[in-house]
Amino acid sequence: MDFKLEHTWDGFPVEHEPVLVRLNPGEGGVMVEVNAPFFNDPPAPLGEPGKPFNGLWDYEVVEAFFLNDVTEQYLEVELCPHGQHLVLLLSGRRNVWKQELALSFQVSRGEMKWEGRAFLPWSYFPPNVTKFNSFAIHGSKDKRSFEALYPIPQHELQQGQTPDFHRLEYFKPFTFNTLLGEEWRQPESDLWLIEKPDAQEYKQ
Repeated sequence: MDFKLEHTWDGFPVEHEPVLVRLNPGEGGVMVEVNAPFFNDPPAPLGEPGKPFNGLWDYEVVEAFFLNDVTEQYLEVELCPHGQHLVLLLSGRRNVWKQELALSFQVSRGEMKWEGRAFLPWSYFPPNVTKFNSFAIHGSKDKRSFEALYPIPQHELQQGQTPDFHRLEYFKPFTFNTLLGEEWRQPESDLWLIEKPDAQEYKQ
């Protein structure tokens, strides 16, 4: 399954080659592949490549969100061209209850493009994923650019509105059966069955 991020968060066409996010089935999970322009702006986070980095959304990043739109449980995955990553589990809009999960993530980078491959085990996904969205961020200060696979329609924008990747109502229908066949059923996750601690509101 291939997804191209051809618009800004508010529905305008991007002015560069679109970010490509590809989902492929893997053994025990899903491989997320990113093929994207490399802006190298902002500079790399100070965190170690290959490790989780809290606050990664303040840097250059590509993100994928997998949502159960009935329960509002969702998985957020952030991938950086410099090798850092961030995996968040949310229960309710912006309510993070688990973060900085381990991730197998490899990056190859040239002067103008980067590619990444991240493996997401089924245990990271909330039960019955029904919707999806993907985002990309790059640039600094007034040059900061926020891009979306499924943007907020321009006619629904409010005066003074700012980018918000947690507008779950704009995510679009998605099923893993497209990848894995009509008979496939999503495995249960021990992570999501465990009683959740008090959630923290997520400020991104």
